[in-house]
Amino acid sequence: GTLVEIGALADASTIDADAAIAAAFARIAAVQRSLSRFEPGSDVARFNAAPDGARIAIGADAQHVLGAARALADASDGVFDVTLGSGRDAWRCEGRILGKLSATARIDLGGIGKGHAVDAAVEALGAAGIAAGWVNAGGDLRAFGAVTLPIDLRDEDGGGVRRFAHLADGAFATSRLAAAGGLVRHASVAA
Repeated sequence: GTLVEIGALADASTIDADAAIAAAFARIAAVQRSLSRFEPGSDVARFNAAPDGARIAIGADAQHVLGAARALADASDGVFDVTLGSGRDAWRCEGRILGKLSATARIDLGGIGKGHAVDAAVEALGAAGIAAGWVNAGGDLRAFGAVTLPIDLRDEDGGGVRRFAHLADGAFATSRLAAAGGLVRHASVAA
């Protein structure tokens, strides 16, 4: 359900920007097929459906993202939890094998997977010879090379948008957080 925009700046006489963008979208689709809990054959969906004690083979995208997720969980003393409380320590990723240590554990990579998809699309653009461009996946934005993008924030109370910043050769992600009592907050990270 995320709208993805990909832009590439290229010399049309030497680089096929349309093909590069198509390759970047294909890379995002591959990440989706691996990491989405909604795709029945994905690594995540197979883990979620597996019984206690199961060991399933996973692909490179899941290995990479689960490794980062474990590092973030450890660094945050468990605040970052891809199981959303269903079993923080009930999974173990060892190379290409993901083990399920509790039948109740479920993984949701929504808090980290989209950023990985954006990074993978940028890598695909670079591999196709694109030296400057951007990938925007609904709140996860990355710009690279000689391009500067405006960052506008939506005014949810009054409507419209307002200019917040500009992004050059970096990444910016915003998440909406709904708190008790109807309070809505946003958390943003720039890298």
